[in-house]
Amino acid sequence: MTQLLKAMLAAGACALALASAMPAQAAVVLAATRVVYNASDAEATLRLSNEGDSPMLTQSWLDKGDATASPSTIDVPFTVMPPVSRIDPGKAQTLRILYTGEPLPRDRESVFWLNVLEVPPKPDASGTDTNFLQMAFRSRIKLFFRPEGLKGQAADAPSQLVWRLVPQGSAGKGPALEARNPTAYHVSLGTVELVGGGKSAKFDDGVMVAPGEAQTIALTGELPSTAQATVKYQAINDHGGVLEGESSLAPAMSASGTP
Repeated sequence: MTQLLKAMLAAGACALALASAMPAQAAVVLAATRVVYNASDAEATLRLSNEGDSPMLTQSWLDKGDATASPSTIDVPFTVMPPVSRIDPGKAQTLRILYTGEPLPRDRESVFWLNVLEVPPKPDASGTDTNFLQMAFRSRIKLFFRPEGLKGQAADAPSQLVWRLVPQGSAGKGPALEARNPTAYHVSLGTVELVGGGKSAKFDDGVMVAPGEAQTIALTGELPSTAQATVKYQAINDHGGVLEGESSLAPAMSASGTP
């Protein structure tokens, strides 16, 4: 690994440690909140813009879901070009993401995470005793690899979720919702609310339900009667927009696993 990349990774580690301690704003802005890579396309692209006052050095890479993994140890079937670039103030850089052909599931989407780490230039110091705090920032968004010929449409997947009221378990304090995804697409939910009879129980921390899998969503608030309850949700579409929808509860599962 080059000295440049080592320096950037060290700066990124410091940034992650400081990010929760103080508010800050990144200068490099991503043009989207997610990337959809259709298998039929030669590549996917993402535009980066420097809206700050100084040149910025950026490093970009993909990971499989571990936000702490070092780029030098991650093995993903994609190449990001350019991996390192300088973006001057008011200028932009387009990232090109290319699939390298290693096998991925063909009956459902796969998800990866695109990281963009920015490191500002060292401030000018007029004296040797000058102290300063330099921070690096990392943006991290989802990349969905979408095979050809998947059944249905991604925009319809949220409405096909199957919702059930289930026990939250020993770690929880009450009931929860189970969202089961029978589709080939990932469903990202911003908020979920169970409403009915003037009562409401809500979840607003965000969750993603993978194809063929289920997520248990803890609720806070006043739980309505199941006979009156309706699930209201906000899902995020391919363009980062919000899709609002509602659904009824499916029958509870019996001990044998049948409705």
